[in-house]
Amino acid sequence: MRITRVYTRTGDAGETGLGGGQRVPKDHPRIEAYGTVDELNSVLGVVRSQLADKAMDAQLSAIQHQLFDLGGDLCLREEDKQKFGMPPFPQAHVDALEKVLDAANAELPALKEFILPAGEPAASFLHIARCTCRRAERLVVALSHLEPVSPTVVPYLNRLSDALFQMARQVNIRSGRGDVLWERTHKRGAEPTAPSPPPTPPSTSTDEAKRG
Repeated sequence: MRITRVYTRTGDAGETGLGGGQRVPKDHPRIEAYGTVDELNSVLGVVRSQLADKAMDAQLSAIQHQLFDLGGDLCLREEDKQKFGMPPFPQAHVDALEKVLDAANAELPALKEFILPAGEPAASFLHIARCTCRRAERLVVALSHLEPVSPTVVPYLNRLSDALFQMARQVNIRSGRGDVLWERTHKRGAEPTAPSPPPTPPSTSTDEAKRG
């Protein structure tokens, strides 16, 4: 494919084209789904710009390529995949993420508390990627209630969100910072209090000043 110009004016009426040639509104559930996958891919690009870990960077590079494949899968309706001879999104990508998770689980200490999405910059961006991945998963599930989708897409996004969570933990622990644990309010020694009422603004009325 060769792109000779970025703008085409074909979407000015609020519609866009699927891989099979159909024109659909830009807020169609299928567009929302693969658009969010594209957003996730962009967040991973930010993550990689903050990473010093070359092995993890290589893992995320592979995942970015897989997400491009996944977006292409979602861009085509199932009947068009058969028409054009496009294979479904491969189970091998799901299996590969499970191996990433198994390796992370062997390295990381067991979690006994919830953790905050915080810590090193790369870890914080990985948590943003995790949340974006969860949203993509929800949108694909919503799409699946309307139209068929490849059976491996939801499992892939589900495993990926878990993998991104574990990668965020790995970044913090390998840096020496460790997990950023959530502290319950009572553990911090703070008692919940009712918000104070807003202060009454001083009157500028001359009559009120005279009344004292």
